[in-house]
Amino acid sequence: MHQFDAETADLLRAVFDVTRLRLGFDPVPLDGPASPAELTARAGPTITPEGIGGRRALEIFDEVLARACISADHPRNLAFIPAAPTRAAVLFDLVVGASSIYGGSWMEGAGAIHAENEALRWLADLAGLPAEAGGVFVPGGTVGNLSALAAARHAARERLAAAGSPQPSRWRFVCGEEAHSSLYQAASVLDVDLVAVPSGVDGRLTGSRLAAALDAMAEAAPPRTGPPVGGGCGGNAFADGVFAVVATAGTTQFGIVDDLRGIVEVARGRGLWVHADGAYGLAALAAPSARPLFDGIAEVDSFIVDPHKWLFSPFDACALVYRDPAVARAAHSPQRAGYLDVLDSAANWNPSDYAIGLSRRARGLPFWFSLATHGTHAYANAVETTLATARSAAEQIAARPDLELVRPPQLSVVVFRRRGWDEVDYHRWSGSLLRAGFAFVPPTRHDGETVARFAIVNPRTTPGDIEAILTTMS
Repeated sequence: MHQFDAETADLLRAVFDVTRLRLGFDPVPLDGPASPAELTARAGPTITPEGIGGRRALEIFDEVLARACISADHPRNLAFIPAAPTRAAVLFDLVVGASSIYGGSWMEGAGAIHAENEALRWLADLAGLPAEAGGVFVPGGTVGNLSALAAARHAARERLAAAGSPQPSRWRFVCGEEAHSSLYQAASVLDVDLVAVPSGVDGRLTGSRLAAALDAMAEAAPPRTGPPVGGGCGGNAFADGVFAVVATAGTTQFGIVDDLRGIVEVARGRGLWVHADGAYGLAALAAPSARPLFDGIAEVDSFIVDPHKWLFSPFDACALVYRDPAVARAAHSPQRAGYLDVLDSAANWNPSDYAIGLSRRARGLPFWFSLATHGTHAYANAVETTLATARSAAEQIAARPDLELVRPPQLSVVVFRRRGWDEVDYHRWSGSLLRAGFAFVPPTRHDGETVARFAIVNPRTTPGDIEAILTTMS
């Protein structure tokens, strides 16, 4: 391994050239996948005893490997939930990597953590959480949801222990049936049960539906001994093993926002933790026009939102925010070892105390840098732009006799059908768009039916892009 020498300086220039070229594309190439055999043939062996050199490795990445990756920031990439990082965020991601910062403890990364906390504070303020709220950036929504639920269960256990009451034989949490699949994974990892409450035809979990489900579980729970814990409905809290309710603030499939106000009121009356999974949708808090959809978010105990989805940051960054971070710290800071004793959790903000995991990159810094560079008004305008494009898409679909909305969009996800098409037609159409390098719009399934879906999170996506894609369905 060499220090900074002429060869490294040459590689640095080459890396900057590739970066400059990529950031200069308008639009970026969409590109597309290749088979393992094709990549093996094109790239050749890359891991060798002597090494192939930085220049050659960079060439292989630029000319072969990168071109077999679909660009998440292409304006006609409307698949899943894509991404649209600002150039400022992408450039600062280079700085973060070059800075070799450990972002798990204040002792080692105080300046970086201070900046991350500024970005987290903006998100907490958008939601209306109190001044003491705070949290951490984790890799993605799966880890964010898992960490919040681990904190919620820990809090429930502590309440029962303090009251001298027995623990339930089985813990569980409640969510709507439209909730993200990561919650099922969290339930498996935590070894708890997930109870999915029917959401109704509108796709929303409401306070009344939640109350009915909780009442049914409480009635079915066996009687328990021990002093009352408080906060329960007709008996001890947690008698039925329910420790949390997860509300979805923008479902991935349709962008539907649950009845946050109703859910909070029902859960509060029963002493239950409320977590909001806003990995995609809570970014809309930045847009004044969308804030009424999130009434009640100020009362939740925790929430997540992924800046790499709709807040113009590079992968990977999920913001996990707690109303009372001390509760989360009690759940997540028991990682102890002699060499860690110097990390003072009581006096300093150590991000590793608030989520699963000890080692962490300061992944919130590109988001912070972009916010600091462009200002929050620019973020509001960008999110409003995507919402306007989604409304235009819905209007264009409604105006075409061969197309039909499955549901009117609440946020920036638009789901629709092409009359007369079956599954084969949708996949043939989607594949032809990608092969042509024109758009990436894979179909989805709803109630057993294959349909089309736009996820619009890029402010560079225009109504004209939508029109051009819809025209290909004629």
